[in-house]
Amino acid sequence: MQENSPFQTHSLSLENRELLSLTGVLDVTGFDEETINLKTPMGTLIVKGNSLHINHLSLDTGEVSVDGRINSLQYLGDTRQKGIMSKLFR
Repeated sequence: MQENSPFQTHSLSLENRELLSLTGVLDVTGFDEETINLKTPMGTLIVKGNSLHINHLSLDTGEVSVDGRINSLQYLGDTRQKGIMSKLFR
């Protein structure tokens, strides 16, 4: 896997609103029992819920596993690089 490349694959899988598995995580920017903030190539992912716990964290491979009651997943921003045409026509 490439080191902190903005083009790496990012995916998530949610089972029964209780087990969240993620790949392509670049960093964990904050967490408590109700909110986890994750930096991904697609932007910041905010996971909200109750009794959230990070079971597995490997920033070397970009893998994160969270358990607890997941109530919402929200992406903020988009860190993907845009093409030259989108930069010209802002």
